[in-house]
Amino acid sequence: MGRYLAYAREALDALWRNRARSILTMLGMIIGTASVITVLGIGNAASSGISSSLNAFGDPGYLVVVDPKQDDPDSAQIQYRDAATVLAQDQGVVRYVFPNYGRNYHIKANGIDYIGLVASQEDVVFDSLTLHEGRRIDLDDVRGAGHVTLMSQALERRFFGGGQALGQVLRINGVRFRVIGVYDDLKASLFSNAGASDYIEIPYSTFHELVPGPVDSLNVWAQPGVSNDELRDAMVATLRHLHGPRAEYQLQDFNAFFGAFEKTIAVVGYGLTAIGGVALLVAGIGIMNIMLVSVTERTREIGIRKAIGAAGRDITTQFLMEALILSLIGGGTGMVLGIAAVLLAYGVVSGLLGPAPIPWLLIVSVAVGFSTFVGVVFGTYPAIRAGKLDPIVALRS
Repeated sequence: MGRYLAYAREALDALWRNRARSILTMLGMIIGTASVITVLGIGNAASSGISSSLNAFGDPGYLVVVDPKQDDPDSAQIQYRDAATVLAQDQGVVRYVFPNYGRNYHIKANGIDYIGLVASQEDVVFDSLTLHEGRRIDLDDVRGAGHVTLMSQALERRFFGGGQALGQVLRINGVRFRVIGVYDDLKASLFSNAGASDYIEIPYSTFHELVPGPVDSLNVWAQPGVSNDELRDAMVATLRHLHGPRAEYQLQDFNAFFGAFEKTIAVVGYGLTAIGGVALLVAGIGIMNIMLVSVTERTREIGIRKAIGAAGRDITTQFLMEALILSLIGGGTGMVLGIAAVLLAYGVVSGLLGPAPIPWLLIVSVAVGFSTFVGVVFGTYPAIRAGKLDPIVALRS
């Protein structure tokens, strides 16, 4: 252990003697490590924030819509009564079926007018959204087509300022509704900016009274163990029986969509990390180049060391230690800068995507691992070359 400490001291002395060159060589490691850590930290935090926000909506099930590409889409329009028929005929495949509506309506409350999204809601809760106050829509509300509504906290602030919306009255297209609940704000303002936080929910049976024609779609949840193909075949067969053999429908899997979205975010993160890895590769080549220059400059020193009894492995270890220290100092500095960049950017990321954990253990492990790997791999060849120098030839140089 004492021998390696001596090697380390000598390596630091050699690097300090050529400190300007050493600093310029370390810049590649600093930039590469900092970029990799920044991308890893922000990318993982962003991915976790998006996942937690999507998971808050629970199991979204499937959406059955009319295929607009068919010859006569109007004849295939899904009716309100179709939900009960599908549930009765496909009980072995379908667990829940609800008519689904979503329209932009004129909403008025507390003397304020606003055009906002009004969505239908069922009495079964599939999400994990939390309530700021009040309750959810229940079975009695659906059966009685109650004129009750839940709203987002963003709309509560829009209509009632800092006051409570619970129990207040608002009008949707002139029809009177009473507020029974207010959702907590979505933590991710990315979804809020997309309009996901400005909405009102009413029972789907009440929505049918407002819009007595065809429904927008059917929300379907499959029985456990039922595949997408089985569900699609059963749904299409039943709806064709109701609307004709030429009717065409599409089954949209929200879980698959969310999964693809998360994979896309992960692939983007991996791609950006790979770019940072290229910077580390370039930094490693720079370390190899400067170590080869150092071997050439110190050829006579190597010859003297061997002449007084130093073994080839001692020379090799000495130069490998220099390369490793050069890489570790550069990687450590890059790690500090990368962590600082992650901390500075985290406020923006958490504001857009919601709070998410930063994988500090992964970040530190990657920084130390990459620095050690680059130092050992790219310092090995110059170190071996130094260790194999003939002492006589080295002294004559």
